[in-house]
Amino acid sequence: MEYKGTRIEWLHHNCFRVTGKTEVVYTDPYKIKNDYNDATLVLITHDHYDHLEIASIEKVSNDKTIIVAPKDCENQLSKLKNQKVFVSPHEVKIIRGLTIKTVPSYNLNKFRSGKEVFHPKNKGNVGYVFIMDSIRFYIAGDTDFIEEMQTVKVDVAFLPVSGIYVMTAMEAAGAAKAINADLTIPSHYGSGIGTLEDAKKFKELISKMLRVEILESSD
Repeated sequence: MEYKGTRIEWLHHNCFRVTGKTEVVYTDPYKIKNDYNDATLVLITHDHYDHLEIASIEKVSNDKTIIVAPKDCENQLSKLKNQKVFVSPHEVKIIRGLTIKTVPSYNLNKFRSGKEVFHPKNKGNVGYVFIMDSIRFYIAGDTDFIEEMQTVKVDVAFLPVSGIYVMTAMEAAGAAKAINADLTIPSHYGSGIGTLEDAKKFKELISKMLRVEILESSD
């Protein structure tokens, strides 16, 4: 789809391809089938297999691609020769002329066992707010509806909706209201974790208040 002259594509799961005038940004490449090799920037939210997949990163990257990721992704990404920038929550970076702000990404009530959540706050996982062609985008990563979202003000928000490891459709609707983006696109479904029905439920809950688009995979 086109948004104010910028092309937004959903490839799989949490992977979006955002094509601007001079930059092409990918988020969390996973299960990529085609060789794109056009990424100027790859944003990785955390080190889980469905968000950091080396084979998929290779399919979207070229030798000039810069990879941005949390610090605990360094070992996995050492297999790639690309330039890398490692980040922590609450940082602001200027990379290839794009302003990139890291937002914490963590669970409140999605438990692995006992009181251990799947994505602990102290692990340092991130979401990203990035500005491209004067449009502010937010990719949330694997997170619940956390207090830090109250300060996220963007034009386009990519929010996970599948539950289990991330927000449920109902929780994501609450997050979408708080963020109040001009356009919200659901993610984190359709690749073995969550289904299209989760995205449809999310849209049903929020579309009378906010613009929601469910994208078909373009890969």
